Amino acid sequence: MLKVLGIIPARYGSSRFPAKVLEKVLEKSVLNMVYDQACKSTLLTDIIIATDHPLVESHAKSFGARVVLTDANHVSGTDRCAEALKACGGPKNYDFVLNIQGDEPLISPLTLDLLLGNLNQNVQISSLMYPLSNTEDILNPNIVKVVCNTKNEALYFSRSPIPFIRETEVDAWAQTHVFYKHLGIYAFQSEILEKIVKLPVAKLENLEKLEQLRWLSYGFTINMLEAKTDSIGIDTPEDLLKLRQFLKAI
Repeated sequence: MLKVLGIIPARYGSSRFPAKVLEKVLEKSVLNMVYDQACKSTLLTDIIIATDHPLVESHAKSFGARVVLTDANHVSGTDRCAEALKACGGPKNYDFVLNIQGDEPLISPLTLDLLLGNLNQNVQISSLMYPLSNTEDILNPNIVKVVCNTKNEALYFSRSPIPFIRETEVDAWAQTHVFYKHLGIYAFQSEILEKIVKLPVAKLENLEKLEQLRWLSYGFTINMLEAKTDSIGIDTPEDLLKLRQFLKAI
């Protein structure tokens, strides 16, 4: 059986919403909710929280999580995961690393297990996608889109709508083709994770501001699976308010 380390990167200094992982949703913090959901996965060997700040470290320990304090200068959650993996013994202890977003408190454990259940030694990197149903989302540059080959390997990720349907009016695109949103959950083969964080920034990555384009640019394969449910990220205070209202209503 594969040994998988689940890592929840929890950066304190978010540019749009600082300390968002410490914000309370109802009775628990965003981070505590993510951790509790991850603990429901049946396929994770261990779960840790990787943070850059003592306040987050102290809070995570208060609800029983194992924590690794990492460099505050990491530019991505992937870099933070690589440092945390090293602190946990590296590839000799874990076959794969699952990067679980620290700002998605409703992440489904079934979604995590869907991704984990399809891992094997031939998979370098794996991630998830979800179908988009309306034109507004297809055109929204804040929603990253992905297109795949016949093996469900990612060909490209973009903030632009891909593919561009040349002979169809934009308003009819959603009825003409299934566009996919990329869900930012990644499973990395541990040795691959160590390699990709050492690569120079790629041109396409820099243009789109999408780190996964670095991996594609250097020839790594990203296997994509279709998730059964979407995820809800907390990027702004408004997102947090909407989530509180949603949970109070159910």
